[in-house]
Parts: sequence; C-alpha cells; structure tokens
Amino acid sequence: MASTVTAEQSANSRPGYGQLLRTKGAWTFLVPGFAARQPFAMLTISIVLLVRHTTGSYGAAGAAAAVTGVSMALFAPYSGRLADRYGQRAVLMPGVVVHAAAGLSLTALALAHAPLWAVFAAAVPTGASVPQVGPMVRARWAARLKGSPLMSTAAAFESVTDELTFVVGPLLATALCTAVTPSAGLVAEATLTLVGGLLFAARRGSQPAVGHDTEAGQEAPARVSALGVPGVRVLIVAFLGIGSVFGGMQVALAAFTESIGEPGLNGVLYGVFAAGNMLSGVVCGAVAWKSSPRRRLVVGYAALALATSALWTAHSVPLLAGLGLLVGMCVAPALITGYTLVEDLVPAGARTEAFTWLTGAVALGQAAAVTVAGQWEDRLWDGAGFLVPMAGTVPALVTILALRSLLVARARNRTVARGVGHREPVTVD
Repeated sequence: MASTVTAEQSANSRPGYGQLLRTKGAWTFLVPGFAARQPFAMLTISIVLLVRHTTGSYGAAGAAAAVTGVSMALFAPYSGRLADRYGQRAVLMPGVVVHAAAGLSLTALALAHAPLWAVFAAAVPTGASVPQVGPMVRARWAARLKGSPLMSTAAAFESVTDELTFVVGPLLATALCTAVTPSAGLVAEATLTLVGGLLFAARRGSQPAVGHDTEAGQEAPARVSALGVPGVRVLIVAFLGIGSVFGGMQVALAAFTESIGEPGLNGVLYGVFAAGNMLSGVVCGAVAWKSSPRRRLVVGYAALALATSALWTAHSVPLLAGLGLLVGMCVAPALITGYTLVEDLVPAGARTEAFTWLTGAVALGQAAAVTVAGQWEDRLWDGAGFLVPMAGTVPALVTILALRSLLVARARNRTVARGVGHREPVTVD
C-alpha cells in the first residue's frame, strides 16, 4: 500500500495537496479525524468563558483552563506511547468516554458554584483524557506514505487542518457561550469528542501497525521514548512558546472585547488570528522549499517573536485584527517545520508519542499563558495579557538559536548511510 504511494509520488518532483488527497484510503480517516479534533479548539475558551461567568474572575478562569492544559500536557505523551504499542483504537475508545464524562462534571460543578478546588479537581481528568486525534492522524499519514516526498505536504496539510479547527472552534464555542448559555460550549465539546472520537476509532484499517517500527520492522524503537531524541526536546521548547501565543491571545482577546462592551467580537478576532495561521499554512505546504527545515524554523520563529512583540500596542479593533492576522501568519511556518522535523528525527515506532509531546507542549504553554494572562488582566491593566505571547516566544527563540545544531535531521541519515561517525548520531538513542 505505502510502496504504491511512494512510487506514484516519486515521478513528481513537486508533490502537492491534490496528490496527497488522492492517497488511497486517506479520506477514511481525514473526515472523522477532523470531527474528532474539533473539540480540542473549543475546550480552553469554553472553560475560560464558563468559569469567568460563574466566578467573575479572569484569574480563576485562566487557572481552571491551565489545570486542564497541564494535565493534558503531562498525560498526552503516555497516551501516544500506548497508541504506538497497543493501537489507536484501544486508547481512543475508553478515552473519549472518560473525557466526555469529566467535561460534563466540570460544567456541573462550575454552574453549581462549587469551590474552585472542586472545579480544578474535575479539570484534571478533563485534560488528561483529551483524545490526541491530531497526532494520531499524523501517525496514519506517516504509516501510509512512509518515504514519499508527500510527507512534508502532509505535515503542512495537518497544520492547516489544525488551524481550521482553531478558526471554527473558538467561533462556535464563543457563539454558544454568549448566545445560548455559558455552559453550552463545554457541553458541545464533550458531545463532539464522544461522537467524533468513536467514529475515528472505528476506522481501524488506516491506523499504523502496532508494536513495531513500521519502517524497519523492528520491535525496539517502539519501546524507546521520543523524548530521548535531543532535537525533539528543542522542538518542545519551541512549541511551548507557540502555546503561549494561543493561550495569551485567547484570554487577552476575551478581556479586550469585554472591556469595550463587545464580547461577541472575541470569537471573530480570534478567528482572524487563526485564519492568518491557516492561510500561511496553505502557502507553506504549496511551496517547494529549497532551504533546510532548520533554517526555516529559525527564520519563521524569529518572525513570530517579532510579531508578538507588537501586540501590546494595539488599542483598537482594526489594529488588533491586523496584528492578530500577522501573528497568525507567523505561527504556521514554525508549526509545520517542527512537525516535518519530527518525521525525520524520530523512529516510526515512537512517532505518535513524539507528536503528542509537541501537542502537549502547546497545551502546557497555553496553560501557563492563560494563567499568567488572566492574572495580569485582573491585577495590572487592560491589555496586559497581550505581553504574554512575547514573553513565551522570545526565550524560545533564544533556545532554538543556541541549540539549532540538534535540529539537523538529515545528518543522522547520512552518517548511517556512510557507516562512520559513531558518536554523532545521538538522536538515535
């Protein structure tokens, strides 16, 4: 199956989205995968809006969302490792049921004005059980395409899909919370998770082979943690910074639109930010890049840090929309390049785990950001939350620049091919 795809693509030096979507069996997991990952984009903003409504505090709302994000970040890699070892269906089936139940419990506790510790306690299983559908879809692409030149196109396509969810998700959650009831966002999130997750789990034929490296047919790589790859650890820092952009923007935009008496604009402004991300991702996937992934990551992340540094200057809706669009356009290149590097850095038997480490890093950065942004909005001045994305991306950029030598994915392959340099390919360990 995969060899047919590889042979077909090798005849074309510039693989594109059309070829990717014609991959045999792709639509069988793409459609349910899109439905199943949609709730992820609704979760944080739904918690923020509900808890802000019941407590009157952005600090409490950000803390509740942060507990969820930290819990997800801690448990996501284990979910990915279990999926690599036992199969995606075995992890998803119980996971979506637990997540739906935990999310509804959190909703009930918040509406009952339960103590914050009780809401936080419910937030732990809510975050821990978030289904890692995005990484699972990426792992299915990797298993389906193997060494095809369409791999980088698939990484771009998945990043675009992620951003499309971040256009639709916040808009849907905000509309439900503001026009229906503050609890409607979380109720819809739990329902979509359950239905979409079960549909995705039912597509068993496209999931990666279980318990061995699908590239080499060996058992050992599946038992090696992706965190042992130095380049993955650098990417985790980068994705923490990207998470700070998402979290900071969510809280700061919610506070800004409420301060001007237009809370309904929150979803619109965040949608503009996500739309910039999505459009930039489409372009990135369509370009036949000649520069190395490492160089693209450095340049793209530098642009992101620079763009976020201007957010705090925005004091009007048009200016904020323009800056949000610019920031969004700078996020996609960093995300796409990071996921593309993982394809080369990590053995196939640990790839779902690697993707979940990055997804978890985004969630952890987002959790920290919503906490800090919420506190700053409560205790400092209106708009202070817009400083958070800059505070997250600038240190991450410094880390990338200092450790960029660990991101040369092709060096390992060349070394192995020549049979020399036993001390250099530390990423194999």
